[in-house]
Amino acid sequence: MNWYLDVLKNRYAQFEGRARREEFWMFILVYILISIAVNVVDAILGTRILGAIYWLALLVPCIALSARRLHDTNRSGWWQLIGLIPIIGTIILIVWFATEGQSESNQYGMNPKA
Repeated sequence: MNWYLDVLKNRYAQFEGRARREEFWMFILVYILISIAVNVVDAILGTRILGAIYWLALLVPCIALSARRLHDTNRSGWWQLIGLIPIIGTIILIVWFATEGQSESNQYGMNPKA
């Protein structure tokens, strides 16, 4: 939960720098769990407004975190757009997000593990 809150409090719209795999995947895990809970509440209420509000509120931090994760693998954050290609683009992004970052500094900053 700390990774999730840290992204929301301290790096809401920070596109510069690098993000570790652990930071990225822990944020995604909590995001999905909260999304499920919000969608259950929406289903009980018979609306979709809470899910839409949650999605909109976290759109910018998700894009920023994804860009920082790609920076850790020495790729531009713009590579997120490859996800617009059905199936193949999503698979490529998942592989890149799961790839270990560079152990040394790169053009996007210092190794976040150091």
